[in-house]
Amino acid sequence: MARQLTFDLALRPAFDRDDFLVAPSNQQAVALVDQWPRWTAPVALIVGPPGSGKTHLAHVWQRRTGAIILPMSELTVDCLAQQFLNNALVLEDAAPGQVPEKALFHAFNVARQNSKEILITSAVRADLWNVRLPDLTSRLKTLTIAEIQPPDDALLRGVLVKNFMDRQLSVDEGVIAFMLSRMSRSLAEARSLIARIDAEALEQGAEVTRSFVSRVMRGATTGEEE
Repeated sequence: MARQLTFDLALRPAFDRDDFLVAPSNQQAVALVDQWPRWTAPVALIVGPPGSGKTHLAHVWQRRTGAIILPMSELTVDCLAQQFLNNALVLEDAAPGQVPEKALFHAFNVARQNSKEILITSAVRADLWNVRLPDLTSRLKTLTIAEIQPPDDALLRGVLVKNFMDRQLSVDEGVIAFMLSRMSRSLAEARSLIARIDAEALEQGAEVTRSFVSRVMRGATTGEEE
């Protein structure tokens, strides 16, 4: 590398998964996971945009608690009776119009009665789930909520650097700065972009230079180096 890439962010160990980059935008959610089992309420919600690390943190919590992981849309009263009584529960990807209301209300009650915990992940706040069951609406108001904010430049830079290093791609600091100045503030897009860069660099036998990255970001994969 012309200039050595370095991390400016802390790395949080994640069980059997890539390290999680801790930044101001996600500290609240990291703290929620780390505070277990000293939670003040049995049900907690992590809210954040796609690709922001909700599933990553849910799996960290699952490894600590032995929780059962289910998509929210697959939650049923029967599966609660079969599995949840002896385990914590992770409910992933709660979305408007896809919340099984009676089952989720029952899950709240089971958690309280059996001293179990539930961690829910969603891209939107609970008040936007379009819940119609009044008793569930009242339960949702008792959630402990941790929000993951859109990433700042420091976190985006860390994700770019780490993903390049993980793929053993040699890049200059100038490439990182170029990407940050032109990409949207999305961790999902950052990972997708690096995957495209890696694939096209391998296919073309090209070095990952600023001009090469520029062509990939424009959707062009041919042409001479500038």
